[in-house]
Amino acid sequence: MLQVQHLTVNYRRLQALDDIGFRLPSGSLVGLIGPNGAGKSTLIKALLGLIPTQAGQVLYRNKPLKQQLRRVAYVPQRSQIDWDYPITVWNVVMMARTPHTGWFRSPSRQSRDIVRDSLQRVEMLDLRDRPIGSLSGGQQQRVFLARAIAQQADLLLLDEPLAAVDKKTEALIFQIYDELKAQGKTLLVSCHEWGGILNHYDQLLLLNQRLIAHGSPTEVMTQKNIQVAYGIPPALPHFHDSLESNFFC
Repeated sequence: MLQVQHLTVNYRRLQALDDIGFRLPSGSLVGLIGPNGAGKSTLIKALLGLIPTQAGQVLYRNKPLKQQLRRVAYVPQRSQIDWDYPITVWNVVMMARTPHTGWFRSPSRQSRDIVRDSLQRVEMLDLRDRPIGSLSGGQQQRVFLARAIAQQADLLLLDEPLAAVDKKTEALIFQIYDELKAQGKTLLVSCHEWGGILNHYDQLLLLNQRLIAHGSPTEVMTQKNIQVAYGIPPALPHFHDSLESNFFC
């Protein structure tokens, strides 16, 4: 179980996150939603220890998460990746095996098999020799998901992994999420869009500097919670009608 307790982050003298607390059970798919500037990426980075926190702690299986980072796979936002870096699809995914093989050792046969299987699962094995920068946005997202799979982590933190993907890739990604859940892994996914797609998630975290709601999609996506999070009452149909909307978070 991932436990976040009283997490507070200040950024350039402004409070980015205020007293955040929640628990995520193993084998769950959790969506992280909220308006632009709500602190979604900040929260993911704070969980990983990539930015300093002013208060709080992050525990995984009752131990500090920062002491167990080998058990965590992180997929950052597309804007944080240098797509011009000269590296092939195969080598991007093989980087996930570095903690297992070391920096100056050749990958083992087991690692090569894991990378091959990971690329096969996201239907990118045929493009393994392509430069990562030559791929479409959806293909690039698949490659980074393959890297997360190859890491064989127990906890996956993904920051807007559905950005720039087509419907086929979206369906494939959610299929893989379900497979990872069935293996007992925990996935926290920052969402770029929302609507009926939120029904895929077991739980949602609705964030805007503070945690506004945490629960099932139907519990979280109420008119009241949305109004608090976004500051205005958006004209949305009822969630049970799939909340098909053009709002972004």
